[in-house]
Amino acid sequence: MGLMTESVTTRDQPRGTDQRLAKGARARASIARHAADVASVEGLTGLSIGRLATDLGLSKSGIATLFGSKESLQIAAVKSARQVFIDEVITPSLSEPAGLPRLRALVERWLGQVADPAFPGGCFRVATLAEFDSRPGPVRDAIAEDRRDWLAFLIKEIRRAQDQGRFGARSADAVAFELDAVIAAAHTARQMGDEWGVTTARHLVADLLGPGD
Repeated sequence: MGLMTESVTTRDQPRGTDQRLAKGARARASIARHAADVASVEGLTGLSIGRLATDLGLSKSGIATLFGSKESLQIAAVKSARQVFIDEVITPSLSEPAGLPRLRALVERWLGQVADPAFPGGCFRVATLAEFDSRPGPVRDAIAEDRRDWLAFLIKEIRRAQDQGRFGARSADAVAFELDAVIAAAHTARQMGDEWGVTTARHLVADLLGPGD
């Protein structure tokens, strides 16, 4: 009996621990996602543990236990927004052939986030870059890393499209920069109710990518 009890206890304890960890991870992900929603409208500096506790009907101490500090909460919001972008824009585009077809899919889904953004305040990246571009620290570092990773991924597909005969001798970095700038401007135009600006951005993107095959 003693050995069986010990065996059951030994097996159940890690299972219980795993369940608690999984529950904590789900709670953390849900709070971070809401934090990203709030930050897209009010900025990362507008985030507070108290605000999220009120919004979500949770205790401040519970959120503080999960994140520890406002800065950790801000970084979690950046990472949550990054995952949303991956899920909404990048992952669905990977089913397209590498190069121009995938680049077109990426850009179309990216522009789709202008018309139907995943966040109430529009593009999370555009909002937070403007907010933290001159504020050194871990939050800015997380935002900068996300931007670098995205542009590097975009440049890789542009170079593959160049191998397929597109963009001529133009620098892939320059094409990526222009796409990023134009689509960021489209997000800003939409938030300002400027449909002409959104339409103009779409035309500029179409000119950059060239005619379809």
